[in-house]
Formats: sequence, structure tokens, C-alpha cells
Amino acid sequence: MDYILDNADTFILTPVVFGDTWPEDDIWRQFVSLYCIVLLFGYIIYFLSAGLNFYYFYDHNLMKHPLFLKNQIRREIQCSVISLPFMALFNTILFLLEVRGHSQLYEDTSNNGFSRWVNMLDIVSFIMFTDAFIYWNHRLLHWKFFYKYLHKLHHTWKVSTPFASHAFHPVDGFIQAVPYHIYVFLVPMNKFTYLLMFAIVNVWTVSLHDGNYEVPFFLRPLVSGAAHHTDHHLFYNCNYGQYFTLWDRIAGTFKNPCAFQGKGPLNEVKSSFSKDL
Repeated sequence: MDYILDNADTFILTPVVFGDTWPEDDIWRQFVSLYCIVLLFGYIIYFLSAGLNFYYFYDHNLMKHPLFLKNQIRREIQCSVISLPFMALFNTILFLLEVRGHSQLYEDTSNNGFSRWVNMLDIVSFIMFTDAFIYWNHRLLHWKFFYKYLHKLHHTWKVSTPFASHAFHPVDGFIQAVPYHIYVFLVPMNKFTYLLMFAIVNVWTVSLHDGNYEVPFFLRPLVSGAAHHTDHHLFYNCNYGQYFTLWDRIAGTFKNPCAFQGKGPLNEVKSSFSKDL
């Protein structure tokens, strides 16, 4: 994030916004600048990825399902727009610690074979760590107290659209983002790879809510995709995994998705349509 902050300072914030009177390394200026950057990019990633997904991948027939709420898309977007500033605030605190050198992030711009292998290992390690951490965070959020006051809002959208991807209670959204930050305080990681992964996981979160169940057949036992997450929204007590089915299988919460058995929400819509004919 310091790379983005440095460029923002050089080309926009110092010459246009703050001038030279507020030092670039002042912690409060860094906080304000980072917050604006995180919020701006949060909105861009949300609307761009969710919008493109909705128009090009989402099956609009799902909006005919009886569990699809009145004005649901507007409500999903409204919830996300309200929550994102607060989620950005919480995340900015951790980004600030990273920018000020308290994490294990490092800069390596070399493009040799060794660096590429290290980056690949970074990505694999990051995904495996966060997948495990998010699974247990998600389980925690389904405990009665946390579910009632934090996570229940997200389960309002039983048959979701991509716009539900960030429709969380702000604290819920932050809790689920914490593993991404914790990783770089524990394990060295290339800062550019980290930024890339942070963007990718947001896009992946959108895809989990798009109702597109086209996971390659050979990956279905391994990858926790939209079909798995749809069942999670419907049944609450299964398929908590973010990327893989591993921890659901280990902890006994795996459920073979209804969509893979021809019994998912889209199948129900098509069946109802056939009966009407």
C-alpha cells in the first residue's frame, strides 16, 4: 500500500490537496490519505466487479425465485455503500501499520526465476492461511450472539446477487478481512503480490454470490464456489469455506451443493416455469 500512497502523494495529494505544509510522513496525514485511497478503491472494485459479474455471468432467472426479496438489488447495494466506509476505516488502521513498516512486507522488483517461484509460494501460502483462518472466523460469526448482532444481516440475501458480496455489517466485514492483514505480519510477502491478492480476493467474494455454478467437474470436490456458498446462505450451517472445501470436510460441515444435484435455486425456478407452461 505504501507504493500507492507514495504515488498518490507525488502526483495528487501533495501538489493538489495538502501542499507542502503537512509532511508526507506524518502519521495522521498517512491515515487520512490511506482512508481515502482504501475507500475509493473499495467502491471501484465493488461496483466494477459486481456490475460486470451481474451483467455477464449472473443468471437473471434467479431473481424469479420466491426467496428473492422485493427491491433486493437496491437493498444489497445500499447496505454495501453504507458499510464500505466503516470497513475502510477499520482496514486503514492495519494498512497504516503496514505502511509504517510493522509488517513483513518487502519490495522485490527483480523478475528472475527465483523471485517468480517465491511469489508463487507467497500466493499459495497466503491462500491456504487465509482459507483456514476465514473458515474459523466464519464459524465464530455463526455463534448465536455474533450471528444475531453481526452476521445475520448478510444472510438476509438467501438467493443473492453479486451486489450482496459486500453487503455486511461493517464489523462482520472487517472480521472476515482480518486474516489477510494478519498473514503479512507473520510471513514475509512481496508487497506487490499482496496488493494483487487483496484485489483478487474481493473479486472472488463477488463470484461466490453470483449464482454461477459452472465449476469444472474435476474441481468440484476441492473448490468452494458459488454453488457451495449459495447453500450456505440457504441452510446457514454448512459450507463455510472461502476458497476450498478442505476445512468444511475436516470439521464436518461440508454439504454437497444442491445445485450439483439438480435441486438448487435455479433448478427450482426452471421447474416452476415448466409447470406454469
